[in-house]
Amino acid sequence: MGKITFTSLTAEEKKEVIKSKDFSKYFMKGANLQGANLKRASLQGANLEVANLQGANLEGANLKGANLLRAFLARASLQGADLRCAYLVGANLYDANLKDANLEGANLDGANIRGANLKGANLEGANLRDAQLSGIIVSSKTKF
Repeated sequence: MGKITFTSLTAEEKKEVIKSKDFSKYFMKGANLQGANLKRASLQGANLEVANLQGANLEGANLKGANLLRAFLARASLQGADLRCAYLVGANLYDANLKDANLEGANLDGANIRGANLKGANLEGANLRDAQLSGIIVSSKTKF
């Protein structure tokens, strides 16, 4: 069976998927998940290209290897999230909370990270080329 398109689900089906927090089998390119509670959700390898996740709660979520190309994550909470090897090229993470997030090996080329909280975040091996970093908040525990 191929990938299921999240946007083709009924409103009731979407509620059930969000409640289960397992998005591993869904193709969610362009999905509108603004303000959604996805705390500790399983999104490993998910395609969230150009998805709207503005203000979403993704605390502790597994986004390892997820495709977040040009995704809108402004003011989203990603505290403690696993974003290892995630593809965040051109993503908007303006004012996002990435405290204690693991972004090891993530590709943030051209991403907008202005004003983001990166206290305790791990960015070792991350590609920050052309990323907008003004106003980011770091601590002595932030790893680059």
